[in-house]
Amino acid sequence: MKVAQIPISRPNCPGQIPGNDFGDQEPGNNRQIADFCRLTYRIQFPMFAKTTVVGEQANPFYRQLAAISGSAPQWNFHKYLIDRDGRQVLSFGSRVEPDDWMLLARVEEFLDR
Repeated sequence: MKVAQIPISRPNCPGQIPGNDFGDQEPGNNRQIADFCRLTYRIQFPMFAKTTVVGEQANPFYRQLAAISGSAPQWNFHKYLIDRDGRQVLSFGSRVEPDDWMLLARVEEFLDR
């Protein structure tokens, strides 16, 4: 199963939170970003509003993820997995592809809990 095709009917489905913190690579508005991802990658899971993910202006949610996991995003496409209770957060850098077998195994593990 590819991450982009995990059905939203599954508990704790993935979500995407775009940011424009790295190299100005996400300049579009929320609608443009969502349309691009759905058409290009066939994303089926929720997409949230664009936000700041690093630095002093970082969204509090991202600050908390970085604090719990011990790893802040260093570049685009950083991935966090959060367990059902929000206590365990795993961090995967941008070099880990969405279809990497280790990432997918952890996604399945978290979804099956």
